[in-house]
Order: sequence, then structure tokens, then C-alpha cells
Amino acid sequence: MADVFRALDDETRRLILDQLTVRDGQSLFEICAALAMQHGIGSSRQAISQHLAVLEEAGLVTTERRGRTKLHYFDREPLAAIARRWPITREDSS
Repeated sequence: MADVFRALDDETRRLILDQLTVRDGQSLFEICAALAMQHGIGSSRQAISQHLAVLEEAGLVTTERRGRTKLHYFDREPLAAIARRWPITREDSS
């Protein structure tokens, strides 16, 4: 779980997950273009690739190769595991 918290600690990585929520299965090029156009993030492809690697290590992103293209998908399960760790009880919701 520590990897998930570390991965979510960076704003650029959270924006990458936001982009994958809008449209899952994006290539590195598509993610870089969306971050530049929508958020003004001019990070290099290598920097975004490193962010994706951190997200993948944390289990928040999975990848699939289609020919020469690597597609990235948001996996919400690690976040669900965090929610299950600290469930809301009736007393908490008051």
C-alpha cells in the first residue's frame, strides 16, 4: 500500500490517472499531448514515462502492447483496497 500512497503523492501522476479516467487505454504520446494541452505540463516523454512506471509499480496502471504501441489502463483495485482497509461505519457517517 505504501507504493500507492507514494504514487498518488505527485500531482502529475494524479493528472495522468485523471486522463486515463476520461479515456482508458491511451498511449504515452496521447497522455503527453493531453497533459500539455489541458494542464500546461511540458514534461518530456521520458519524464511522463517515468511517472507511468511509478503508477504501474503501485498497481494503479496496467499496460498492453498493440504492435509497437503500449497502451495504459487505470486499475482502481489498489484504491478499493485502501477503502476496504478503513471502512466507514454508521458511527463515522453521523
